[in-house]
Amino acid sequence: MAWDWDKLQGQRKGASGGGSGIPPGLDDVFEKIKGATGRFPGGIWLILIAVILFFLGTSAFYTVGVDEVGVVQRFGKYTRTTQPGLNFKLPRGIEKVSKVKVRYVFKEEFGFRTLKAGVKTRYASGTAYLGESLMLTGDLNVALVPWIVQYRIQDPYKYLFKVHNVRATLRDLSESSMRLVIGDRSINEVISKRKEIADAATQQLQKELDEAETGIKVTTIEMKKTNVPEPVQPSFNEVNQATQEKERMIYQAREAYNKVIPAARGNAEKTIKSAEGYALARVNRAKGDASRFVSVYEEYSKAPDVTRRRLYLEAMQEVFPKMGEKYIVDADQKNLLPLLNLGKSEGGKQ
Repeated sequence: MAWDWDKLQGQRKGASGGGSGIPPGLDDVFEKIKGATGRFPGGIWLILIAVILFFLGTSAFYTVGVDEVGVVQRFGKYTRTTQPGLNFKLPRGIEKVSKVKVRYVFKEEFGFRTLKAGVKTRYASGTAYLGESLMLTGDLNVALVPWIVQYRIQDPYKYLFKVHNVRATLRDLSESSMRLVIGDRSINEVISKRKEIADAATQQLQKELDEAETGIKVTTIEMKKTNVPEPVQPSFNEVNQATQEKERMIYQAREAYNKVIPAARGNAEKTIKSAEGYALARVNRAKGDASRFVSVYEEYSKAPDVTRRRLYLEAMQEVFPKMGEKYIVDADQKNLLPLLNLGKSEGGKQ
């Protein structure tokens, strides 16, 4: 622009020399601008058009980060999703872009809050967040169940336009899913089977998030240390000790059972086998005796006198050795005196 540089320098010198000169006002500036624009065709309109074009140009280009996508709206209506890099859209007022982090893993904490993360992480817990983690188990016990939900934005369109407050919806659905899973398990399962509970809660939460069209993908649910409320911990410990004592006695009884019952069964089996063997021997012996008797009878029927005499001799041969002293009395003996000394030995003693 062609400013009246000499006049301006003169005014500055007058002001510095103690004169009453003052800097030119806004009216003087506008007058100078009008004088300058008068030398160009179009005047002030060209300058305004240049400013407008510069504004529109800077609002038409935008950059999307590597972990983001851009959701473009035209007059408030969704039109497209742009990928990372330099992108173009219609100027501001026509199209609007919202950047959504689709690769970043977000997290929500329940029952506690992280105050300072690091090597020595500090948490804020206590009564302020007790209501989130206080739950009723399936065996009507009360448990403290803190957990963390980690998630990513899978569908930016649903995340931005389907649900009014996605974060609040996520927290409500997470709490309801966890209470549903905890309500189906006992207090011992809640304390000892955290991985199983976390997997079940992840499936239940993802199902409800899909039904609500939140556009969120649950990455993991991490269960923190579960316990019972502090006022009932002594009683709970006593119950655990009693349960352990009960289990110990059951194990001892099972051990004794496993020792005695198999031994008794073995003895019973042994007795049964012995009886079966004895019965088989008796039967076989009876069959042998019967066969022997039949064979003897057959021989007897062929020669009765010979067989009868042989049987008599065999019987006498078997009986005589078992007898003590034997006395043979002649059938023709008439005198009884010799019979009186039968009981006396050779030495004269009875």
